[in-house]
Amino acid sequence: MTGATPVERVDADGLDDGSLDQLGEVLHACVEAGASVGFVPPFSPADARRYWEDVRGSLVPGERVLLVARQDRRIVATAQVMLAMPANGRHRAEVGKVLVHPGARRSGLGRALMAEVEEVAREYGRSLLVLDTVTDSAGELLYRAIGYEPAGAIPGYALSTRGVLEATRVMFKVLPPVSG
Repeated sequence: MTGATPVERVDADGLDDGSLDQLGEVLHACVEAGASVGFVPPFSPADARRYWEDVRGSLVPGERVLLVARQDRRIVATAQVMLAMPANGRHRAEVGKVLVHPGARRSGLGRALMAEVEEVAREYGRSLLVLDTVTDSAGELLYRAIGYEPAGAIPGYALSTRGVLEATRVMFKVLPPVSG
């Protein structure tokens, strides 16, 4: 990657057919590469696009924020910030589907996405971020490097793309107050 890749927020109106196809390509490539993000083989490009069509319907301001990063004007990375929480949890947000296309990894996109996740959380008055990731994964290493702490691991939590049950690590980050 050359230079900084800006992370964009995309609303439902911004998810045209081309964006849905590109997001589908990212998701499909990540699952094919073994990412544990809720899908197992067989998982087709059409299945991946359908997922993003469903996400488009849930992009309600104040409830879910979709982030994308592009290289050469193509979406190659994405993350979501889930803000819809019960009354006793409106101080927190959940981070989900942090995906970087295998061909774009190790270029700083994961860090850039996570920095924007924190910015979104702060804008919505959230002081706690939570996520889950496969234990001992590249994702876990990234999250630890940017200040997430492990809350614990749940054995046999999710079926992997290889057909075995894997543990997941629940992680959190307390956001420092904004100094003004």
